[in-house]
Amino acid sequence: MKKIAVFDSPHMFYDLYALLPGQMQKVHSHEGSDKVYLVLAGEVRVQVGDEQATLTTGQATRAPAGEEHGVWNASEQPAVLLVVMAPRPS
Repeated sequence: MKKIAVFDSPHMFYDLYALLPGQMQKVHSHEGSDKVYLVLAGEVRVQVGDEQATLTTGQATRAPAGEEHGVWNASEQPAVLLVVMAPRPS
């Protein structure tokens, strides 16, 4: 998985995540910060808390602060996501 910084400030950040088939971001959490995953291309599986869903181009989900979350590309095509987090973790 490749993370590409797009915008960064003391309060938030925007990253692009590029995932080849089979790549993932392991399940983790951030106390005090919400994260949004927006699929720009492809299809990914996301987990937020105990729930899992498949997201395709144009779909998004939010992982509230403190909630475990992760994303993986279970498809056979590359995927690109815009990831926003605020407030920026310290």
